[in-house]
Amino acid sequence: MRKVMITRKIPEKGMQILQRDKQAFECIVHEDDRPMTRKELEKSMKDIDAVIPMLYDRIDDRLLDLAPRLKIVANLAVGTDNIDIPACTERGIAVTNTPGVLTEATADLTFALILSAARHVVTADRYLREGRFNGWDPLLFNGAGLDGKVLGIIGMGRIGRAVARRGRGFDMEIFYYSRTPLPDDLASELEATYLPLDDLVKKADILTLHLPYSSQVHHLIDKQRLNLMKPEAYLINTARGAHVDEKSLVEHLKSEKIAGAALDVYEHEPMIAPGLAALNNVTLLPHLGSATDEARSAMAEIAAVSVSDILTGKRPEYILNPEAIKF
Repeated sequence: MRKVMITRKIPEKGMQILQRDKQAFECIVHEDDRPMTRKELEKSMKDIDAVIPMLYDRIDDRLLDLAPRLKIVANLAVGTDNIDIPACTERGIAVTNTPGVLTEATADLTFALILSAARHVVTADRYLREGRFNGWDPLLFNGAGLDGKVLGIIGMGRIGRAVARRGRGFDMEIFYYSRTPLPDDLASELEATYLPLDDLVKKADILTLHLPYSSQVHHLIDKQRLNLMKPEAYLINTARGAHVDEKSLVEHLKSEKIAGAALDVYEHEPMIAPGLAALNNVTLLPHLGSATDEARSAMAEIAAVSVSDILTGKRPEYILNPEAIKF
């Protein structure tokens, strides 16, 4: 019987697909409410035909050596920086991801973080719960309005474009940086103007990150670029934690060199940079970008269908290395 390893519990829709023919796949699910340790992951790989890992599970050359039967790595994420795709391809192992279905959910959360940061939502909530509210005050938690402000978007893929559309709804000016500028018709539709990266960082009132991770963009927002930001600007990150030099960000927030930040991702998850949690001018979420029932169920469905396709000789819709498999 073909075995599928799932490194954390996933929405029921995905499990139903894998188990609709119980003679086809034996599903082995890590049931603990925590990520698998590296030793646990290594121990689980020997006799499996497919794995559905989470974005923090490192699927590298060493791990692949322990999985001689493995035919597919179906990542439950859009990003695949946790997977050594060339090593998979060399072994004839398919790699898939879950694009598209989390775009709107992540864009929604991005704007929730923008509003939270600009209007001090989390800090004001805590203030009231602590019993400190004693009546309306014209100077209490005054924040920044978004109307007419500059929304600077780094990365104009699906999510970046969805954020731009939301920014237009708030009558914001949209500027962006992307490795490849948008086609003129799409840029016109989004009313988005291209700027070189450092110029964008200098101009933005809200600077939000929406690019995939690679070593080339590690600490893209470092101390030097934080120094370029306006004192009244906010930094938003729902992409990858390692895009931001968190130590430098803590220093800038402490000294109020920028107005604030809102983060959903961290370089060394689940740990966050020392001193970050103690600051009142930062909103912190536990990686919730795609956390809607609709998005997470769709992600589980795509991963499960990808596994089923490969193990039954079909080509998955979202295969990233089709050269690895002869269909």
